Amino acid sequence: MTDIIPAPPQPRVPVRGGNAFPVRRIFCVGRNFADHAREMGASAPASKADRGQPVFFHKPADAIVTGNADVPYPPGTQDLHHEVELVVALGQDAPAGPLSREQAQALVIAYGVGLDLTRRDLQAAAKAKGLPWDTGKGFDHSAPISELVPASEVGELDARTLSLSVNGEIRQHGSLADLIWDVPDILHELSLLYALRAGDLVFMGTPAGVAALKPGDRFNARLEGVAELLGAIVA
Repeated sequence: MTDIIPAPPQPRVPVRGGNAFPVRRIFCVGRNFADHAREMGASAPASKADRGQPVFFHKPADAIVTGNADVPYPPGTQDLHHEVELVVALGQDAPAGPLSREQAQALVIAYGVGLDLTRRDLQAAAKAKGLPWDTGKGFDHSAPISELVPASEVGELDARTLSLSVNGEIRQHGSLADLIWDVPDILHELSLLYALRAGDLVFMGTPAGVAALKPGDRFNARLEGVAELLGAIVA
């Protein structure tokens, strides 16, 4: 069988040390920090026992932007928002069945920091009608991401923080200890719905402080002591 068009190149994220991570799928977690859930008008659990189930959505693999490249302002929106997030890269296929916490953590090969860019006006319109968020979340260039850092070099995540500055002003800052669902939790929940594979990325959710970006803005996202993402929004 012969392809009738040239096969598109597989999206890849640089890995510290000179390697690359081929991206299969991008899973994203919504409302995974209580302060962000509240700022978006949603209820937040009083404790982990009350947290219910996580919210998942997807971005296309080719939505990534790497190498600190400029990010074009997307069409169809007047309200582009930033959401800084921990990014988890899976280096193994998951075994069949629900994952235990130990099995889930063993899948992780690397971490990074990324932005879940959101066409907030389109997302809000879809939510108001009970429709999917696809146009608000899964658009071109909507997943800028830093280089990935091997998990063996990162260690425990709870002591790490996420932050985002725009034009030198801090807009978002949060501790990973405040995640409603931590990395093993999320991978367990995903394993109930999907066959997780090597090459999958998971954007883990954002702390409070999401706000608008406009052409000319420069951003600096950090996973404290691990990775940094720089970039600019261009017309």
